[in-house]
Amino acid sequence: MPTRQLHLPAPPARVAQSLDQLRAELGIPVDLPAAALAEAQEAARRPLPALPDARDLPLVTVDPPGSRDLDQAVHLEEDGEGFLVHYAIADVASFVTPGGALDAAVHERGVTVYGPTGSTPLHPEVLSAGAASLLPDQDRPAYLWRIALGADGAVREASVRRALVRSRAQLTYGQVQDVVDGGSDPAVPPTLPGLLRRVGELRLAQERARGGVSLEIPEQEVVTRDGGYTLAFRATLPVEEWNAQISLLTGICAAELMRGAGVGILRTLPPADPRDLARLRRTARGLGIPWPEDVSYQDLLPTLDSAVPAHAAFLTEATTLFRGAGYAVLGQDDDGDTRHAAIAAHYAHVTAPLRRLVDRAGLEVCRAVCAGEPVPGWVHDALPELPRVMARATQRAGRYERGAVDAVEALVLEGRVGEEFRGVVVEVDEDDAGVRGTVVIAEPAVEASVRATELPLGEQVTVRLDEVDVPGRTVRFSPV
Repeated sequence: MPTRQLHLPAPPARVAQSLDQLRAELGIPVDLPAAALAEAQEAARRPLPALPDARDLPLVTVDPPGSRDLDQAVHLEEDGEGFLVHYAIADVASFVTPGGALDAAVHERGVTVYGPTGSTPLHPEVLSAGAASLLPDQDRPAYLWRIALGADGAVREASVRRALVRSRAQLTYGQVQDVVDGGSDPAVPPTLPGLLRRVGELRLAQERARGGVSLEIPEQEVVTRDGGYTLAFRATLPVEEWNAQISLLTGICAAELMRGAGVGILRTLPPADPRDLARLRRTARGLGIPWPEDVSYQDLLPTLDSAVPAHAAFLTEATTLFRGAGYAVLGQDDDGDTRHAAIAAHYAHVTAPLRRLVDRAGLEVCRAVCAGEPVPGWVHDALPELPRVMARATQRAGRYERGAVDAVEALVLEGRVGEEFRGVVVEVDEDDAGVRGTVVIAEPAVEASVRATELPLGEQVTVRLDEVDVPGRTVRFSPV
């Protein structure tokens, strides 16, 4: 499920307090037990494990600016008419003792929780932003994938092994995109931008041929203006989409390894509900986005530009199609459809072990399968409970994320009570008190909750801001 992340520099005290209260309400663990911290610090001091040396690979990381929890590093090269993808993933299993205090604390958290005032990391920062992170110029244990692609981007073979790696540079999406667009940057390996584009576009073509979709989700950005705040949609860069395709490629290969062995855990997603697609068509009409009846959702998406406010609002609302995602343990939960409908393939989470608990087990399954070894007992012990643990953690993180967005939207709208805004009705629910709906406003980029006697789904409406409560994380609009 795509997420909406916000960063709010120097947040007002009332926003920080509201988010602290929200974390407490949701039971999000903030402080780690002393025993877990002690285990992490001891693990960070241990000598590196004896592993095959792959430090000659010129790997680099590509992430948002300021990132410290670096899960992946990549190196691409041509291989005859095809390509080789080398993808190093942080070896968190080297630092966490199964059944120990740190393992228990990580199971309680499940995922890293992000918010506008900072994150609550899955692992202690001595690991997530230190000894286990693929920081530049540091020797690190990693799960090193080698994926061979044909000239059309189709997978020829894939394998993974543990190895010692060393990232050469920590790059940002903007740095790589600048080189793609004709600029120069000595930190960016000269072959990376072109190969990332070629492989990324080939994988996107493979995705479309399968019937899959990738949402170019715009991020909401907090912008300071005239002594206050406003919200705008930040368009995603092409490099971000190409980079995401490398991660998706690895997850697809991991799922096939697991399925071949009959052990592991898959990420699942049912097909979109036809009613949600119909609602999305009405939303497009309200936003003035042409969507002919003979054009599929998959074919519409490549025509949209997240730099256009109406398109950004539509793409954000389209995330509601990604409902019902879950996990299926092979041999336990695989009676039904275990495919991921948006990816249109079997898929597994294995590329973010610093930020997601389930990836640690999935990586170890794939490593054991490729080595011809039995899957470790701790993985077999962990698999049955992982769907429940991850469901609880992701739901909790999602509720925090939504609450955090509500708090920032209230802050942005503070002082504008009485003003009128144009928006599109994207959701309508009826109850005993009347009709409650959601209106997407493109500028500022907010979602508004509206109560009325009648709301035309998918139509443009004018709404008036009646009330703002920043500590309560609420705003109230009424139709004009």
